[in-house]
Amino acid sequence: MTAMAHDQHVQEDFLLEGFLALDTPEGFRAELIDGEIVVTPPPLGDHEKCAGKIVRQIYRNSTADVDYAANKGLVVPSGGRCPKNHVIPDATFAPSELDLFGGAEAWMPADGVLLVVEVTSSRPEQDREAKRHCYARADIPLYLLVDREHRSVTLFTDPGDDDYQEAASVAFGKRLPLPEPFGFELETAEFG
Repeated sequence: MTAMAHDQHVQEDFLLEGFLALDTPEGFRAELIDGEIVVTPPPLGDHEKCAGKIVRQIYRNSTADVDYAANKGLVVPSGGRCPKNHVIPDATFAPSELDLFGGAEAWMPADGVLLVVEVTSSRPEQDREAKRHCYARADIPLYLLVDREHRSVTLFTDPGDDDYQEAASVAFGKRLPLPEPFGFELETAEFG
């Protein structure tokens, strides 16, 4: 290992160690995304209301038997200056038979996750770009982005090396088909 590579490895370890030791104020979320520590304030009520509507629709309409976790820490591959990213989707869904969330550590691998959901809030660019790439690199099949600023909902599918290869967007008020294993049309009229 060259001196430069060793120094970089030491810096990455130091960054991860510092991140994991953070004591963020109650309600705040800290994430490590491509070598940057991102701290966000507690979400506002409209953000939580939107996320809740998605969760209810999935449980009411889905053909899949899935488990759900809110704000579950996921460790995913990085494309940047840090070997692993630590991200917190607003909602995470996985097949019930895998029991991924039962007994899981605060930060768990994304293996087996079917769908992650982000509802934009104080840092929408993170959800639109950086976190989308994180989820694609983790090979999470479906990423649902509710962009409140643009008043649209986008479903990203077919994860590739560093991004999703397919995306379908609708304006608030339109229905967005969720493919199997969910198999229903998401109603977006009440997201705005």
